[in-house]
Amino acid sequence: MKKKASTFSHLDGRGQACMVPVTGKPLQPRRAVARGAVFCQPATLRAVRQQALPKGDVLTVARIAGIQAAKRTAELIPLCHPLPLSHVAVDFQLRRDRVDIECAVETVAQTGVEMEALTGVMAAALAWYDMCKAVDQTMRIEGVRLVEKRKGA
Repeated sequence: MKKKASTFSHLDGRGQACMVPVTGKPLQPRRAVARGAVFCQPATLRAVRQQALPKGDVLTVARIAGIQAAKRTAELIPLCHPLPLSHVAVDFQLRRDRVDIECAVETVAQTGVEMEALTGVMAAALAWYDMCKAVDQTMRIEGVRLVEKRKGA
């Protein structure tokens, strides 16, 4: 019996996973911004500010991890298109009990960069966690979400 064509974009007519075809879509400027947070002890944040952690400069390592992960999203998420990213920025706001992480990604392509922005935040958060885990076992990653998605000029 033949299956009915799927209404889900990542499923083909047989219900199997597939990459969404974007060949006919026009190239457009695209931007996405994601945010998340790593909650930690105030002493951990003080140590980060003072660059006094055993593993070194947490902010630089986490920033590079986020940028690198955004650039390699298609290698991590099976149905994502590889995209030529024109800009990736990972920024941090150190609060009393957490660090807020933001990843902004831009390209000119046929599909959006939401997954790249989300992947950038997660990788930055995981690198932060890895750099700080020796001094803070209470950390938790929360609130990772897409906050902006734009296409066109």
